[in-house]
Amino acid sequence: MIVDLANTTTSKVSRRIISLREQGGVIALGRVLTLVVVTKSGLEEEAIEAANLASCEHPCRIIVLADAGAVAPTRLDAQIRVGGDAGASEVIVLRGYGELAAESESLVAALLLPDAPIVVWWPHGAPDNACQTSIGRIAHRRITDSANEADPQRALANIRRTYQAGDTDLAWTRLTNWRIQLAAVLDQAGGSPITAVTVEGACDSPSTILLAAWLHRALNAPVTIVADPAGTGIRGVRLSRASGDIQLSRPGLTVAELTQPGQPTQRVSLPRRTLQACLAEELRRLDPDEVFGETVRSLGTATDHPDSPVIVTGSAGPGRDRDRSSLITV
Repeated sequence: MIVDLANTTTSKVSRRIISLREQGGVIALGRVLTLVVVTKSGLEEEAIEAANLASCEHPCRIIVLADAGAVAPTRLDAQIRVGGDAGASEVIVLRGYGELAAESESLVAALLLPDAPIVVWWPHGAPDNACQTSIGRIAHRRITDSANEADPQRALANIRRTYQAGDTDLAWTRLTNWRIQLAAVLDQAGGSPITAVTVEGACDSPSTILLAAWLHRALNAPVTIVADPAGTGIRGVRLSRASGDIQLSRPGLTVAELTQPGQPTQRVSLPRRTLQACLAEELRRLDPDEVFGETVRSLGTATDHPDSPVIVTGSAGPGRDRDRSSLITV
């Protein structure tokens, strides 16, 4: 069921939700949190679809603040989605015009679930300082997606500069399966220690940079990022040691190959994660992600220290080296 309310107020929206519950009991109860999605009008549907699917695991109230244009006359249009149009949640879409186009705590205050945690997600257009925005200040978790920004590396550097406990980024969440596989390999690997690490991935992928930073912190070994300008996402990781290299590579989109000395090549399921899966993982935990915090704060040492332990090169192919200064290093 979809109910449209033109030129309305949040108090009227709240009363209409109560009326819908009294009439049909179609609103999911037992909700565990309020998810506030801050985006632009026209870009909200993908985020709503992912949030609806994630709500099957985490029943919640979804409030979407869609910037419909600051130059238009000030007004607020709303849409309430319940039942089959809202997964296991209820969706409230607020399209603000004029002075109501900017995100504001006052727009959502009357619609927040009482005594429930608040998570805010910027699928596009991450703010300069998520923790200091009007809604970010009242949120328990703040989710951005640097991969969706016009300059992903600059967005990642901005997160490093402004990081506060409770901040996270979906570029990190996309690494969960990579980190699980690499941690399992390292737990089982015997012999000599890791002396160097090579990470190959897209040259503009913040996930590549975060994985390199995490491996450097975990192994205390120098890391080289082989930036592939023709690819997308992470292609592979090589762990170098005197007793033989360990390599985890993903030539396609779903299956990776694990190569270790003295063992046959293993095929490992390592599919690219969907937006829904990443969002569901972040909604699963409401405490600060300390590992992400430590990793993202470690970025940028190449600009702070000339002898950085992480080096960024061009593609492994000849004639495709890139200027190191054009890339974020860690």
